[in-house]
Amino acid sequence: MEPLTDKQIRSSFVNCTKGEASRLRLPLDFAELPWQDLDFLGWVDPGAPLRAHVVVPTEDSPLGISLRVPATSRTSAVKSSLCQICLTGHASSGVTLLAAPLAGTRGREGNTVGIYVCADLACSLYIRGKRQPKLRAGRHEESLGLDERIARTMTNLNAFVARVTAG
Repeated sequence: MEPLTDKQIRSSFVNCTKGEASRLRLPLDFAELPWQDLDFLGWVDPGAPLRAHVVVPTEDSPLGISLRVPATSRTSAVKSSLCQICLTGHASSGVTLLAAPLAGTRGREGNTVGIYVCADLACSLYIRGKRQPKLRAGRHEESLGLDERIARTMTNLNAFVARVTAG
């Protein structure tokens, strides 16, 4: 992913107001982000931990989605969960349900779509092996190469973005 500026990120959001986009806080490590290892930018808002954000590169310009994190979640220490974007297995606390208000009128009416994703939104780092999930049994080996895992991840993420932005 090409590095983005604060202004590019804030102007990319399609499912929140300009005021909400201007108030969101960027990741605490924004200046040190490993852009070369990111396929998309995702983070939990450090100023509002029940909010998360994803910015996806597109052909025209980046597209940002604002997400809500559930206030409470009950997880089991023995169960594991799978991220629907990168298909990384985690202990159940490593995956969370995020809900995105739909873009446009339907979102203003309260309609949302949800997806189970890595709680830290670091899918790009998991598929590259730069971050390890916390699993009792360890990470499952895949026969897909890195380029194929990246393509699968972006296909899954773009499908979710399409659900958020669909008229």
